[in-house]
Amino acid sequence: MSATAAVPKRTLPKIPFWAQTFIGLAVGVALGFIAKNTNADWLTTTLEQVGDIFVRLLKLAVPPLVFTAVLISVVNLRKVNNAAKLALRTLMWFLITSLIAVTIGIVLGLLTDPGQGVHLPAGLEKKPATNGDWLDFLTSIVPTNIVDAFGPKPQVLQIVFLGAVLGAAILSVGKKAEPLINGAEIVLEVVQKALWWVIKLSPIGTAGLIGTAVATYGWDSLKPLGTFTADVYIGCALVLFVVYPLLLAFVGRVNPVNFFKGAWPAIQLAFVSRSSVGTMPVTQRSVERLGVPKEYASFAVPFGATTKMDGCAAIYPSLAAIFVAQYFHISLDLKDYFLIVLVSVIGSAATAGLTGAIVMLTLTLDTVGLPLAGVGLLLAIDPILDMMRTATNVAGQAATPVIVAARQGILDMDKYNNPRDIDAADDTSSDADDATKNVPSQPDRREPVSV
Repeated sequence: MSATAAVPKRTLPKIPFWAQTFIGLAVGVALGFIAKNTNADWLTTTLEQVGDIFVRLLKLAVPPLVFTAVLISVVNLRKVNNAAKLALRTLMWFLITSLIAVTIGIVLGLLTDPGQGVHLPAGLEKKPATNGDWLDFLTSIVPTNIVDAFGPKPQVLQIVFLGAVLGAAILSVGKKAEPLINGAEIVLEVVQKALWWVIKLSPIGTAGLIGTAVATYGWDSLKPLGTFTADVYIGCALVLFVVYPLLLAFVGRVNPVNFFKGAWPAIQLAFVSRSSVGTMPVTQRSVERLGVPKEYASFAVPFGATTKMDGCAAIYPSLAAIFVAQYFHISLDLKDYFLIVLVSVIGSAATAGLTGAIVMLTLTLDTVGLPLAGVGLLLAIDPILDMMRTATNVAGQAATPVIVAARQGILDMDKYNNPRDIDAADDTSSDADDATKNVPSQPDRREPVSV
């Protein structure tokens, strides 16, 4: 061998995406405590600006991402066998898991009485920025014009409505609309590419967001609402780490551990970004890597990102309704609890995948007849609650397609049992081969099982 032979170049081991985000979280907590305990206003401001820029970049992609994703997801149903059955069973499992989640929320509230004896310090309450009722919600779905829907304050429900209607119209027109489909696919790919660049910044964004929460709120805001905060986190944890694994194991008959290996990057990003829509590309990538066919995943994930909210629309409003009733010394009867369940199961779309669940809370309080002023009692700690709520939302948005695909016998078990880290394909072009397949390359050989 020649003495001048090239020496293999040493490279540092690549840090997985989840580990990078975890490091960012740890750094953010440390910097937040430093800023809180040393009164370093400059550090608090810096963390706030870093987190704000990250969230702005995520929100910037929301209108085109939601519109094109919903449109393409509707159009892609033409490529899926038994599309109507898959859509109906996806919706059915969305409703079932929402029912389980709201039940857990009500039971926790009844067991712990989170609003009993709570006396908030003066100034902790905040005035609600929005009020809502069913009429406002229903009328807000249909836009008055397209410009308003995509305006400075995007109306996600209206964008979902426009995307779904246009997708259905394209399906009815047929081959003549192929250029429009191609154009929408190009726009979606470009938006996803730009969003992936933003997502790569999530460790930095995580440090800013978590650091700001710690520096701004600390434990002072949590103490008066400690039971309520604990209830929300415990309820979400029960759904995330007990309900979903049990459904995966006994309904989908798959290993829950592999699900968390594949979906954890999306769950983690949801926790820090507090946006189901902003996390949607990571969620869809994770679901596809778990063996769900691309065509079905491209429908189920966008659909779930705008309607599947077990944390924000089930656990949280049920607990919040009990908290507000107890705080204002109002008794709830069986009819009221039934209304809470009804609103949570069928009203999830009111959250629309954006940060926060205030609209859903106002809908619940208004339906049950509780004071809307109660919303202001919980706004002070909403960012802290929203992290766990959104993580639970996204976990459900990923788990449901896996369960449905497994029961229908279309889940690629080789992929599911060997999930790859999300960094294995940061570039959307790396999935070019998968995009040409309507079914997994090595599908599950079990006979399809009906729900």
